[in-house]
Amino acid sequence: MAKRLPSILPPLSLSESLETTQIHSVAGKLSRETSLISQRPFRAPHHTISQVALVGGGTNPQPGEISLAHNGVLFCDELPEFNRSVLEVLRQPLEDRKITISRAKLTVEYPCSFMMIASMNPCPCGYYGDPTHHCVCTPGQIQRYMNKISGPLLDRIDIHCEIQAVPFAQLSQM
Repeated sequence: MAKRLPSILPPLSLSESLETTQIHSVAGKLSRETSLISQRPFRAPHHTISQVALVGGGTNPQPGEISLAHNGVLFCDELPEFNRSVLEVLRQPLEDRKITISRAKLTVEYPCSFMMIASMNPCPCGYYGDPTHHCVCTPGQIQRYMNKISGPLLDRIDIHCEIQAVPFAQLSQM
């Protein structure tokens, strides 16, 4: 579902398209055949991503995943599996819609106005509250799992919804 979200968002305006193209060009992610990005970006970094890869940086500061998602969607699948320090660096960019990278010789600011979509299981085994499977997690395990995501980060996520699993037989009838 998250991957399909850019297709139902409004098309990029010319200024958004130019800005998005510039970011991808600076990052070296623009193919030779592409002169202008016309589709909203969809970025889905793996949960093992480092802080630098997410926000950008390096010796010669490059845009990270959050800037590459500018004007599009950043999808964080299995949110509690991300390193907590990596998740915490999302707080300021989500609020300010920009990221500032400072080095001894220069300071660079990249835009990062993106829609963040995150998913997670209800517990480590994935079956808490499932009507067809038995959860084997202890209350302490569930609490530790839920505590991997800080309150300040959760405050920056506007919509929280729980989705029950749909049996395959029912899904294949649709």
